[in-house]
Amino acid sequence: MVIPDSVITALGFGKTADRAYHQVVSQNGRELVSIASSVLRTPEELLRDLAPLVERGIVRVEDSRLFVLTPAEVVVRMVEISAESAAAAHGRLEAVARALPHLTASNVRPAAGELAEVQPVDGEISSGGQPVELLASLIRGSMGDLLWLRPDQFHKPREDAMAQIVGEQVAKGRRSRAIYPVRALHEAADTLALRASVGEEIRLLPQLPTRMFIIGTTHVILPEPLGFVDEPRSLVRQRGWVEAMTLWFESLWEKASPLTSTSGRGAGDMRGFLLQQLAAGAQDEQIARRLGVSLRTVRRRVADLMSELGAESRFQAGVEAAKRGWI
Repeated sequence: MVIPDSVITALGFGKTADRAYHQVVSQNGRELVSIASSVLRTPEELLRDLAPLVERGIVRVEDSRLFVLTPAEVVVRMVEISAESAAAAHGRLEAVARALPHLTASNVRPAAGELAEVQPVDGEISSGGQPVELLASLIRGSMGDLLWLRPDQFHKPREDAMAQIVGEQVAKGRRSRAIYPVRALHEAADTLALRASVGEEIRLLPQLPTRMFIIGTTHVILPEPLGFVDEPRSLVRQRGWVEAMTLWFESLWEKASPLTSTSGRGAGDMRGFLLQQLAAGAQDEQIARRLGVSLRTVRRRVADLMSELGAESRFQAGVEAAKRGWI
């Protein structure tokens, strides 16, 4: 029987990560450059060795400093990850179970003469092409609101081109409304500022389940299957589907919080989301993942928020925030 050398190797990490971990764990909180120098490595080399641990949140870099969990904290972190993975697997199995009736139904087709009339669904599933040009053509040839779910489309140069098209349509009197995940405040502040500057109305939710774009009352564009892929994509003109997706968007829009700042780090928006998450009973680790910030940042902001509200507990902070109309 082979006995693991340490907690790190026992948890499945390689010898390189294990060695690097033990070199830095006693230097928690020091400047990355200083730690790397002390172990005769460049910062890049050290981070390369620590990459598996960084990926799992055991090691993180914040404000040029390296923060390392203790062995006991590492075990807790890996248990949390395992629990989350198990929960995700359970969710996938439930989804498969729900899909089984549809698999059966797909093989059952009406016999000839059972239906008076059958028409094809109006739409296509496509890949490739020039998506920006396609969207521009569809937008310019349509009327009505532009409705977007934008969980991750923050990339340039495509983003600049789309913002120009949105601005062009808003100038003609159309509305463009978009919902982003709150992590966009950190990951895509420039994108939010750009889209807001051309007249787009922006709201935020903790997270979004899929990309989606609705053009007026005539088109809805979705990934196939739903999610965050560029292609293949479904372009549907079927009126009932467009109306259903529009109703879904409106329900999300009602729940979302308006963007109140497009400069800096969006402190007002972050405070509102932090209060919403606390009121919903979310744990700090969940909040950190949803907001795209570190656990340390969440805890610091919770402490700052409680101080600002003069509260001694999270419950008291929620009560005081409600009194002030913050939530």
